[in-house]
Amino acid sequence: APGHAKPSRYQPQRAFRAETCLIVTLLRAISVWSLLAVVMVMPLIVAAGSEYLQYRSVVYVVAGFAGVIALSILLLQPLLASGLLPGLPMAVGRRVHRWTGVALLLAIAVHVVGLWITSPPDMIDALTFTAPTAFSVFGVIAMWALIAAALLAGCRKKLRLRPQLWRLAHVTWAAVVAIGSAAHAILIEGTMGTISKALVCVVLLGALGVTVYRVQPWKGILRRTQPGLPR
Repeated sequence: APGHAKPSRYQPQRAFRAETCLIVTLLRAISVWSLLAVVMVMPLIVAAGSEYLQYRSVVYVVAGFAGVIALSILLLQPLLASGLLPGLPMAVGRRVHRWTGVALLLAIAVHVVGLWITSPPDMIDALTFTAPTAFSVFGVIAMWALIAAALLAGCRKKLRLRPQLWRLAHVTWAAVVAIGSAAHAILIEGTMGTISKALVCVVLLGALGVTVYRVQPWKGILRRTQPGLPR
């Protein structure tokens, strides 16, 4: 009819491609979130049935589970910060990243306080780096690095650092947290089980590597200021 555009013969093909892309994207998102949930929950399930919890006090059990939960939350942090989770925009992911960071701090606080109540001498040795076990050293290093990263995030406006410098410092401390936590979990003979904690640590370090590659926090740090350009 006059005045009406003739329908293109390619329209059905375009609609089919759009629907296919939508289905693939949806299936990919479901797969990623499902696998992530399995990796995060598996250590908790293994820990719940661990023989190491037999005849232990309630405080020790709570402290142990707080450590397991902290490692699972830590796994989310690089994924949220770099927008690697499908279906979650980066802006939303970074807001969630702040709240999960608070939850991570609380979990670590419960973990440390619970272990202090259970055995103060062991915690004093760990905090003063005089403990004979390597996992204690890595755990304490990760804890102080987490506090440093949290302080950087909380005092960002007051510090008035250049965005590039702040990002480099925050990512550096976060990397120390992830590597130290992974070493702490792998070396300690605890409730999580060898396979489950190894899986979490591998995914955590992989997510950290991808995030550092995508964020590239060193960009702009070594760039020379050209004459005539604002500093």
